[in-house]
Amino acid sequence: MANRRMLIAFAHPDDESFGMGGAIARYVAEGVDVYYLCATNGDVGTVAPELLNGYDSVAALRLAELDKASQILGFKEVILLGYKDSGMMHSEFNNDPACLWQAPLEEVTRRLVEVIRRIKPQVVVTFNKYGGYGHPDHIKIQQATVQAFHKAGDASYHTDGLAPYAPQKLYYTTIPTFFIRAALGLMRLRRQDPRKAGRNQDIDIQAILDNVEPTHALVDIRPYFDKQDAASAAHLSQGGGRIFPLQRVLRLFLRGQSFTRVHPHPPHDRVDETDLFAGVRLEDTTGAL
Repeated sequence: MANRRMLIAFAHPDDESFGMGGAIARYVAEGVDVYYLCATNGDVGTVAPELLNGYDSVAALRLAELDKASQILGFKEVILLGYKDSGMMHSEFNNDPACLWQAPLEEVTRRLVEVIRRIKPQVVVTFNKYGGYGHPDHIKIQQATVQAFHKAGDASYHTDGLAPYAPQKLYYTTIPTFFIRAALGLMRLRRQDPRKAGRNQDIDIQAILDNVEPTHALVDIRPYFDKQDAASAAHLSQGGGRIFPLQRVLRLFLRGQSFTRVHPHPPHDRVDETDLFAGVRLEDTTGAL
C-alpha cells in the first residue's frame, strides 16, 4: 500500500478534470495513489446529437469520456456509484427516484464510508457546501462525503468486514474570487445577466461568488496545465477542450489551485499550505502510523 492516498468525491464524469485536473496530475506524478469516486453517470448532461454516434445513451458516452480522462490523469481507481444525474436545481429530473438527489443521504454516506475504509485515504476532497455552482448532485455528494469523513473512523458505525479508518484531512475545492469577478465583469460588459449563465442559462455566477469559502491551501499546478487541458478535452460532450482568451490571461496571475481546509479546522481564514498532505502522518510498511 502506497504511503500517500487521496480520495476525490465528486458528482459527474468531467468534475474531476474541470474541477481539479491540474492538482490530480501533480499528485499522481509525485507518487500519490489518487482515487476518484464519481456518484452519477452524467446521463442528464446536454450533448450534441452527433457525439452520440456509436453510443447507446448519454451515460455511455460520458462514462467513456471519463475513462479517457482517467487514463490521462492516472487515477489508481475510479469508483462509480451509478446514480442517475439529477439535472440542475428545480428541474424535472430532480424527481427521478433513481437520481442522486432523491437517494437517502444515509445510503450515500454508508457507501462513502465503505470506500474510505477500504482504500484508507489520508486526504479527502469534495465540493463546498454550495456544490461549486449549486448543482443538486454536487450538494448531495458534498453532504455525504462530509458525513462519511467523520463516520469512517467511528467504531460504533458498522460496515460488513471493514475496520474503522479515520482520514486526517478534509478539503473543499474552491475558486479564486478574481476568476469569478472577472466573469461577472465580462458578462456585465456584454449586458448579459450573470444569474443566467451557461449553455442552458441555469448557472448563477453571482451566487457562486456569494458562496465562495476561504482559501487555506494553494497547490502549484502550473507545470500540469497541459495534463489538465488534455483531460478536460476528453469531455468533448461537455465543452471540454476550449480554452478561452480570458482564461489564458487569468492563468498568468494564477498562483495555484485553491482549496478550503475543513478538517483540521483552520484557526484563521488565510493561506497557510501549499500541499494537501502537509502535516499528514504516514504509515510504515506494516500499516501502523
